[in-house]
Amino acid sequence: MWYAIEGYDRSGTLAARMAARPEHIARLHALRDAGRLLLAGPCPAIDAEDPGPAGFTGSIVIAEFEALDAARAWAEADPYVAAGVYERVEIRPFRPVLP
Repeated sequence: MWYAIEGYDRSGTLAARMAARPEHIARLHALRDAGRLLLAGPCPAIDAEDPGPAGFTGSIVIAEFEALDAARAWAEADPYVAAGVYERVEIRPFRPVLP
């Protein structure tokens, strides 16, 4: 089953986000390499490809897991969670339809 994982950044955590980013990306690469990643990316805080010091409001990951509990466990182990970047994480089942 596919799951949408949405992390919402705390205010003022851009430096912590950037420090934890290499480990965060490595986990996404592992999902991709296993054929379990549909998409992933950050949500800029402003309408710009590179928000600069404005930073990000969060991230979205859509990936395949055996069950909701497995998706939760994966999300809870995210380096952004450990670094205090996210104030909350929401996980929901997702059903791809298009394209």
